[in-house]
Amino acid sequence: MKNNYCVIMAGGVGSRFWPFSTNNRPKQFLDFFGTGKSLLRMTFERFRDVVPVENVYVVTNAAYKDTVKGQLPELSDNQVLLEPMRRNTAPCIAYATYKIRETNAEANIIVVPSDHLITNETEYVRVVKEGLRFVSLNDSILTLGMKPTRPETGYGYIQIGTGGGELRKVKTFTEKPNAEMAKIFYESGEFYWNSGMFLWRADVVVKAFESLLPDVAEKFEAGREYYNTEREQAFIDRIYPLCPNISIDYGIMEKASNVYVMMSDFGWSDLGTWSSLYDLSAKDWDGNAVLKCNAGLYGCQNNIIALPKGKFAVIDGLEGYLVAEEGDVLLICKKDDEAKIRQFVKDAGERYGDKYI
Repeated sequence: MKNNYCVIMAGGVGSRFWPFSTNNRPKQFLDFFGTGKSLLRMTFERFRDVVPVENVYVVTNAAYKDTVKGQLPELSDNQVLLEPMRRNTAPCIAYATYKIRETNAEANIIVVPSDHLITNETEYVRVVKEGLRFVSLNDSILTLGMKPTRPETGYGYIQIGTGGGELRKVKTFTEKPNAEMAKIFYESGEFYWNSGMFLWRADVVVKAFESLLPDVAEKFEAGREYYNTEREQAFIDRIYPLCPNISIDYGIMEKASNVYVMMSDFGWSDLGTWSSLYDLSAKDWDGNAVLKCNAGLYGCQNNIIALPKGKFAVIDGLEGYLVAEEGDVLLICKKDDEAKIRQFVKDAGERYGDKYI
């Protein structure tokens, strides 16, 4: 277990969950289900029996350092990696990987987002342990593919190759499909959802960076004398703006020849939108999901009502709407039009600056 490491990516903004998620307090730091634990805290606790606490690293924006330390007091300052600006997942993962390699050249690493929901944690831990064992013994990159439960257009897909068992060679990665293609993917049985969770040995993924993203590799390789020293942050602040804004999927996963997928089914959801939260929430007989608050609903169907804890709302005759309030912001829009939320955030920023976003 001492060679197992976990990297939690926690630098995103989560604008699709506005007004709950804001620039100052993104969704990974929020308690959506009233459990007393944020999504970040829940992610951290899943690895208790897999990775030693001292081997857990969180990569986040520099502005969120105090929030991360407040929610994960077990971590030292050296375990909270601060990005001076957002540069997508490839630079984020490179930073963590090159730093960990300087600590342990035999490190087996799992990289996970901080804002996913997993309902069967026992099965998840089993899959992660098996995945870490596989990458420890093979010069391979591994991703976790989720068995689809519907023709979802909001996720990327992985086409599995031939073979037996739960581990298969990846045939192709496919971006988010339209409804027609999503139905074909779902019915074929050959496609799994791309979870955005990756496993590898540090030396294997460093070679992948050197081969496929040499400009990124060169920058982080130059920091070997700075990692885990007091000069690390100044080095990162200097080179990070020079990194391309590129995802690990596009930069490495879609191009590498040694990528495998572990076909998994442990109750996974990319908690990325209000619709995904609605799907996961308990509902009344009329399909209304009421989160945290209390509500008197009359002639209402298929709504999601998310107001501050203790607030009471009386709503009459509403169907298929999102009603969300946080701080000084009240949002009411059609549930199926939530793609407009990013535009709402943009407009609010242009009119009122950072006050409401």
